[in-house]
Amino acid sequence: NTPAVPCRHDSRRAGEGSPRNAGGGNLSEPLFGNQLRMKNRRYPVTISMSAAQSRALTVIPGQAQGRVIFSDIPLSFMMGVDSKTGIVADAHHPLHGTSLKGSVLVIPAGRGSCSGSSALAELILSGNAPAALIFRDLEMILTLGVLVADKMFDKRIPIIFLSDPSLFDMFRQALAVQINETSLSVSPGGQKIDLVPQSTKAVELNSTDKSMLSGEEGEASRIAMEIVVKYATVQGAQRLIDVSQVHVDACAYVGESSLLVPERLLSLGGQFVVPSTCNSLNVDRQRWKELGASPEISEIANKIGDTYLKLGAKMSFTCAPYLLESKPKAGEQIGWSESNAVVFANSVLGAHTQKYPDYMDVFIALTGRAPYAGCHAPEGRNPTVIVKVPQFRTFDQSMFPLVGYSIGNVVAAKIPFIVGMESTKPSVSDLKAFGAGFATTSAAPMFHMNGITPEAAIFEKALVSLKTVQVTVSDLQLAWRQLNTATEPSIDIVSLGNPHFSLEEFSQLAQVCRNRKKSSSVELMITTSRNAYKDALDLGYLEVIESFGGRLITDTCWCMIEEPVVPLKARNVMTNSAKYAHYGPGIVGKKFHFGDVVACITAAIRGHREEDEISPPWLFY
Repeated sequence: NTPAVPCRHDSRRAGEGSPRNAGGGNLSEPLFGNQLRMKNRRYPVTISMSAAQSRALTVIPGQAQGRVIFSDIPLSFMMGVDSKTGIVADAHHPLHGTSLKGSVLVIPAGRGSCSGSSALAELILSGNAPAALIFRDLEMILTLGVLVADKMFDKRIPIIFLSDPSLFDMFRQALAVQINETSLSVSPGGQKIDLVPQSTKAVELNSTDKSMLSGEEGEASRIAMEIVVKYATVQGAQRLIDVSQVHVDACAYVGESSLLVPERLLSLGGQFVVPSTCNSLNVDRQRWKELGASPEISEIANKIGDTYLKLGAKMSFTCAPYLLESKPKAGEQIGWSESNAVVFANSVLGAHTQKYPDYMDVFIALTGRAPYAGCHAPEGRNPTVIVKVPQFRTFDQSMFPLVGYSIGNVVAAKIPFIVGMESTKPSVSDLKAFGAGFATTSAAPMFHMNGITPEAAIFEKALVSLKTVQVTVSDLQLAWRQLNTATEPSIDIVSLGNPHFSLEEFSQLAQVCRNRKKSSSVELMITTSRNAYKDALDLGYLEVIESFGGRLITDTCWCMIEEPVVPLKARNVMTNSAKYAHYGPGIVGKKFHFGDVVACITAAIRGHREEDEISPPWLFY
């Protein structure tokens, strides 16, 4: 037999191994032995590391031990990990199906959703979280989740940053890790890594900050300011700044903690001090009974929404706040969460915000203050890599989310300067779709698109020092196949509106649907904001779409819609959203078709896709 050597992403699955090794895999010797062996292993593995490499930074201290689960692909905890079980749900991730409970998870960083923080806080509260997290890069979304669990529920797990990226590769063959306050021990091999507290400088505070921190402004403000300051300290921010508005993403229900946190802050006298909008909830507050949504989930989701309204948020409930009249102006300092919204605000509107985790948005709304770091500062908006993309003679609108999704995979957390899109003349809706696809696979808070986004011209002279990477036609074809997971051409549901449908998109959809009817075997459902719904209704677009057979849903979005709103018997979903095509298989357990709006409506009429639509000629030529 071939020796069982740990694989690159760790193929061990949930349910294997003993309870203490919830990451999976039966160990034939004690967890921390001198020569740890797995079943079928014929020889010990020794991990060597020089003395110069044997230091790492402790961001959140603590004690833990567990089986190593390693991947060099970043992971989103929201929609990428089941918040009830700790099992990786992202069908596109190499760790899909792996239980993270009780493990030491070693990844470069998180990615995608800002709600990773609330998902991790929920896992910690329920006892289904990893025992510890080790990151190669600075990772703030998941760090914030641990800070919230510590502050609100008195539960924490250690977080370690590897100051030298070469340390990260050492964990590829590690099987187990033991962590205490001062060191980390790796098995096999017994290698010891010293843990050093993060070197920090005091954050400069004004008199109002100090007043909140001392509790003079109330307990909720004190808790919020403590976490804002801690967050700033971890980032290395020297001061805080005022923000003009906040977009709260923490209103999504991921479990018990989603209601406990805002209710506690409200009970402690918390009130938002800057104008704040709310992201999508888990249900349509007006139609949940009509849609057949779970009464239990609907009640909790409505309570969460009501609590944030009582804290001072506006009744917006949209994942596309950049379409509201309150959207920020260029240069405006804001505190936004929701990954696609952050990317659009920074990249297209020219507003300034970090990619804030869930709950950090709430704490900023309670204080009106944010760390002056990342995209708040001019230097934090600089491109760090040039990405060249293919130029197509012809294409359809699916090109924009597809290219965004592919670029995100390539750049990870780097801010790209994108070359090759100059002649595409994207609409606002195209940039929305591009940004959502990009934000799904990337951890970066923004992009620059040569000749299109407002700040791109600023950096033309600074590009000579940057590395250039190429996204090829083959890369895009691979991404297309990854997003099209359906194995046969039938369509049961057409899903539009992730992110929320805009008035511009309603106009286009009405043109495609006019004087036509969908197949009786297909459901067409569109999620949107109440604002866009009203405007589309007033302009007559909804009459055309509903005559075609479409159903409209507000307040919620596809990232949170589950069965039975998604019909139980449905097998295949078609969507124009790269974001939903990526996360959807893990959310609803269906197979997916991906294409533009015209292809979606054509499939809704036929009940299936044709071969040339599954492999469009503009891409597969």
